[in-house]
Amino acid sequence: MIVLKATQDKVLSVLQSVAGIVERRHTLPILANVLIRKTGSSLQLTTSDLEIQIRTTAELDGDAGNFTTTVGARKLIDILRTMPSDQTVSLESNQNKLILKGGKSRFTLQSLPAEDFPLVQEATNFGPSFSVPQKTLKELLHQVSFAMAVHDIRYYLNGILFVAEGKQLSLVATDGHRLAFSSATLDVEVPRQEVILPRKTVLEMQRLLSDKEGAIEMQFAGNQAKFTFDGMEFVTKLVEGKFPDYNRVIPKNHKNTITMGRTALLATLQRTAILTSEKFKGVRLNLEPGVLRVASSNAEQEEAVDELEIDYNGDAIEIGFNVTYLIDALTNMDQDMVQVDLADSNSSALITIPENTTFKYVVMPMRI
Repeated sequence: MIVLKATQDKVLSVLQSVAGIVERRHTLPILANVLIRKTGSSLQLTTSDLEIQIRTTAELDGDAGNFTTTVGARKLIDILRTMPSDQTVSLESNQNKLILKGGKSRFTLQSLPAEDFPLVQEATNFGPSFSVPQKTLKELLHQVSFAMAVHDIRYYLNGILFVAEGKQLSLVATDGHRLAFSSATLDVEVPRQEVILPRKTVLEMQRLLSDKEGAIEMQFAGNQAKFTFDGMEFVTKLVEGKFPDYNRVIPKNHKNTITMGRTALLATLQRTAILTSEKFKGVRLNLEPGVLRVASSNAEQEEAVDELEIDYNGDAIEIGFNVTYLIDALTNMDQDMVQVDLADSNSSALITIPENTTFKYVVMPMRI
């Protein structure tokens, strides 16, 4: 039976859309495979790592009929990548093997029975669904994902908090030293729902989401989230645990405010960061009326000092920060102007976009 027959670029893009979560080495060998289910002329591809499951449906020609099998996902992708994009390729079933043909090439691949493939058990109690444009969610993830923790023992920090309430969707990420918050408006009112998406899910979503206006539909359950977009269905386990109360972390009423060009500040920080030490990424910010001075030094007694003229007539403040945290925030913004609110040398700084309440970034000071 010819399972599919289409051009290399078409087959490859369908496979790549589901194969991002597939581990090359896994304790369960079948999880390195993609589940192929043919019903009539429609083809469904499913991958899983037991935490996340991605499924897509495509129309790839071939013989009509019902057929299911599993085959090594990465191997199939690696072979397809070596073929010209406009070449027609076909996948045929032959006993318990699959034969991939393209031009004069022929590859015989071992398959494993479809019934052994462990599908994720979908929750039955999903909350009301709501949607945002894919482009919007992609931007929200981009604005906060850099602040996620990596391998923190406080496992609930290794991901992003999604809060849907009323007509607002808010995303929050923190690693305990900094916090990023971003929000967007929903078309419909939803009851309050709060979930923490794991880090791997966030990275995979960022890879799959496009800049299209097409909607992505979301549904949350007690231990699962489900996303539907572009003919794909993405189901993921959630991180259990209580996320910190981000509203208490975001400073309010800081009395000293500076508004300045984002690129100029970023360039200054990148220059002074060169002379910080590897372990200790600290820079000192000296704020005085009309001027911001940024300084750094390292164990070799080298020093960097850079000055920016600014429109400021508040208190004189000297405060230290991990320069990487400031650079991360500015790099992930694309606005021309940035606003920095400070209270004193011991309080967190709040970085926002002028006249825009949808993005907030908080960074803790450090002793220098």
